Amino acid sequence: MDRIELYRIFVRVVDCAGFTRAADQLNLPRSTVSEAVRTLEQRLGTRLLHRTTRQVTPTQDGLLFHARCQQLIADTDEAEQLFRQAPQALSGRLKVDVPGRIGRLIVAPALPAFLQAHPQIDVELGITDRSIDLVEDGVDCALRVGPLQDSRLVARSLGQLPLLNVASAGYLATHGVPVHPRRLEQHWGVLYASPGSGRVEPWEWREHGALHTLPLRGRVTVNSAEAYIACCIAGMGLIQIPAYDVRDELADGRLVEVMPDHRADPMPMHLLFPHRRHPSQRLRVFVEWLQGVMGDVVGGRG
Repeated sequence: MDRIELYRIFVRVVDCAGFTRAADQLNLPRSTVSEAVRTLEQRLGTRLLHRTTRQVTPTQDGLLFHARCQQLIADTDEAEQLFRQAPQALSGRLKVDVPGRIGRLIVAPALPAFLQAHPQIDVELGITDRSIDLVEDGVDCALRVGPLQDSRLVARSLGQLPLLNVASAGYLATHGVPVHPRRLEQHWGVLYASPGSGRVEPWEWREHGALHTLPLRGRVTVNSAEAYIACCIAGMGLIQIPAYDVRDELADGRLVEVMPDHRADPMPMHLLFPHRRHPSQRLRVFVEWLQGVMGDVVGGRG
């Protein structure tokens, strides 16, 4: 096993905080991963990891070596791509994670074009709304919507997702069309509870430069975008939703935009990366492609 491969194994063990998870991600026997770390420690003459029955953590020397290994691996990957200028020459696997509806409605339908343009690159596409640990799960990049939570990650802005106020035609026929958010006490909303905190989001709108909020009454509370939209279509109340999420429903009349002059602030969208190091050429190519795909649904780039 060459040195770079030993470095890759060591980095993955530190990132995963354990041998078993690292072995699973690398598709190697656990014994091979353990032996690789032991070999490195013997070569370097120092202990790189603290090992307990529950977790593995780097020593002070291990932390220093981990940072240097990351840079060496990045430099090696970059060097190997120097003479692979044609997109068809790029190869390897990318692990990407995107939110549920963005993945199903936007990324997955467009992905065949990327794979056709880069036949040697494989993509492992995670589609989930739950919070994940990019480092622990071995994710190369993740697309996230909303305020950023983890300051350890490297973030690149993709722009803003415009939000619309919508209701079903049936709901509006029964309850009337709202003309201003301050009159929403006469209306019902589909309430959305954050999957992470359980907090029910208030109705929001910006007026004269100020952001206003109002708790909306509702008889049904959901914690997913799918249920949020479905309940709105069923006539259970008003919702605030990214424009891309309901473009088909608006086009066929199942939903109708209301109060277009009193929208909530658009939601920021970012690509997140686990390491502060140069990305591989294949990751840069994928990121450029994804920015283009998402360009049609964002309201501006940051």
